[in-house]
Amino acid sequence: MVQDSSILEAFFEECEDLIVELTEGLVDMREGNADDETVNAVFRSVHSIKGAAGAFALDELVGFAHKFETVLDEVRSHKLATDEKLLKTLQRAGDILADLVDDARDQNPANRDVVDPVLAELQSFLGAEDTSAEEDFSFDALTLDFGSADDQQSGYSVTFKPSADFYTLGNDPVLIIAALKELGEATVRLDASGMPDELNDFEWSEGYFSWHIELNGLATDLPIHDVFQFVDDICELEIKPLGTGDDVDQTVEADVEPTAPPVIVSVGEEPIEADPKPVEQQEAQTQRNVKKTGTTLRVDPERVDRLINAVGELIINQSVISQRLEEADLPNSADLFADLDDYKFLAREIQEGVMAIRAQPVKPLFQRMMRIAREAADATGKDIDVVTEGEATEVDKTVVERLADPLTHMIRNAIDHGIEKPQDRVAANKERQGVLRLSASQRSGSIVIEIADDGAGLNRPRIRDIAIKKGLVSTDTTLSDQDIDHLLFAPGFSTAEEITNLSGRGVGMDVVKTAITALGGRIAINTVPGSGTTFSITLPLTLAVMDGMIITVGGQTMVVPISSILETVRPTEADLTKLGLESELLKIRGEYVPIVDLAEQLGHPSNASSTSERVLLLIQTESIAQCALAVDDIFDQRQVVVKSMQGNYGEIVGVSGATILGDGKIALIIDPDAITSTLAITPHLPVKSEGEFANV
Repeated sequence: MVQDSSILEAFFEECEDLIVELTEGLVDMREGNADDETVNAVFRSVHSIKGAAGAFALDELVGFAHKFETVLDEVRSHKLATDEKLLKTLQRAGDILADLVDDARDQNPANRDVVDPVLAELQSFLGAEDTSAEEDFSFDALTLDFGSADDQQSGYSVTFKPSADFYTLGNDPVLIIAALKELGEATVRLDASGMPDELNDFEWSEGYFSWHIELNGLATDLPIHDVFQFVDDICELEIKPLGTGDDVDQTVEADVEPTAPPVIVSVGEEPIEADPKPVEQQEAQTQRNVKKTGTTLRVDPERVDRLINAVGELIINQSVISQRLEEADLPNSADLFADLDDYKFLAREIQEGVMAIRAQPVKPLFQRMMRIAREAADATGKDIDVVTEGEATEVDKTVVERLADPLTHMIRNAIDHGIEKPQDRVAANKERQGVLRLSASQRSGSIVIEIADDGAGLNRPRIRDIAIKKGLVSTDTTLSDQDIDHLLFAPGFSTAEEITNLSGRGVGMDVVKTAITALGGRIAINTVPGSGTTFSITLPLTLAVMDGMIITVGGQTMVVPISSILETVRPTEADLTKLGLESELLKIRGEYVPIVDLAEQLGHPSNASSTSERVLLLIQTESIAQCALAVDDIFDQRQVVVKSMQGNYGEIVGVSGATILGDGKIALIIDPDAITSTLAITPHLPVKSEGEFANV
């Protein structure tokens, strides 16, 4: 079956949104924060995925979704009690459904070893399966022949009254009625009793009209729900089987409990029905409605990339104009400088707006990681609660996509090695259930993602012994706690005693470091024996534009990322101390910090005769707590457009990219992490007394 690739891709994009809604609803159900509307929303998400997947003949996805929605239908009709066992199965089914969508996108067959056990669990809640009527489930089996009213008298009565928001958002009741007519024989009646008496009182956006439609020949109300799927929260909607009368009311109004009578209150002169639910539930429902009525626009990523490139050229052009004006030596009072400031402001606004288009919240990524964590917990037999914070934090879409693999490795390691088994936690006077916390936040132009567990912490003596055994360090090497922690990122290092599906091959954490470094980020470790470990990943918000410090090194103009610089220092002779024949230390605030000659590292001769004549950039990297980069001079802080060099020159140690300055020159962008990672330098040492080092 040949499919239109654009339509199929639109289906998968829609599935991403539905999976997010499904995951949110299942989490609310698991935490006991769900109401009937939450269950209905979860059901609609699964049903929508099934219906659209059937149109593309994705039979494995359709079959699983059908069983999933059948159980959810029993839940929403209160035929199944939502105990812990059922909720855990539903959450696992949500994970499998998301995996099946990914498999369908990648054209991979479903993993039956994973899918079939969950299908069996779902069936166990439905009782014995009747296979006499249907030997094999396929999309063809979903085709319903409604016939005519003479052949089948079943049907539904639909009453809906659009709200003001219904019209404000551009919806048309005529299109709704037309879609209902396609479902079967329909009789439509308009109720205009809500019209104002005076024509001058008429407001076009107000919902004065209501419609009553009788649909014959429908055996189920699911097609009707599909028609109202995206407007059911902005209209009053009531669906009842034909011939049942008012005594069998199957209203789907989200805010009215079936057993609770409506409360009539008066707003102005018109009485309205108020929700008898607690205020907290009404507020939660309002939040859901606000979210559902938001509109989105899907844009081809290539168009966004072209726009970002154009904005980058705009910023470069702004720098060129600034450079030309400086060379012209115009008086500062010239109006041209005021116009240039306006130009800079507008360029910055456009750049931030374009970056916001590419930005997306980390929530979908975190939800995917929650699935990974649940799978790892099941595989290791551990009871783990996954907590997320800062899901609304936005970051460049490219960064999010490339974070998936590193986070997967780290979460699996945290569960496999970090968090203890339940019996070991109880013996250590801990809660039986371990906690894995994922958090995201923005700090000083960077995004910080933390993976924290409350496990046993890193066993540093064991890590050191394994590193010696594998030949990564010699037996007489003196290592600080930080040095030992970073041995985890050494290629081939592993603390696993046996190879499992989760770990043991020594290809995990070194991959993490490589991936994070490739994104222009760094990773840090903080561990407390017996209390847990936290991995902190610091990344740029975007990979296209960055704020940098313009410096000169050996006669060359270069750029150092502002995010790496803690402060700049012009040292005096009293601030410098010799270490050995060639190395120097900077004494600052009671600590000695190693100095790295950037010109020497890059193979350039320095123009300064002594360190005291140079400028020191105090930086923090993943390989060392603090160090000072010695440069010849600093000129400016400005926004630069990052251009990749790997396509033409391959990987250059110590250089992360290049940019074009206002004078047209090309300046290399320094990678401080790569510069310091190649050095065997002493960690910063506390000052014990003048000229004397502690613990040396």
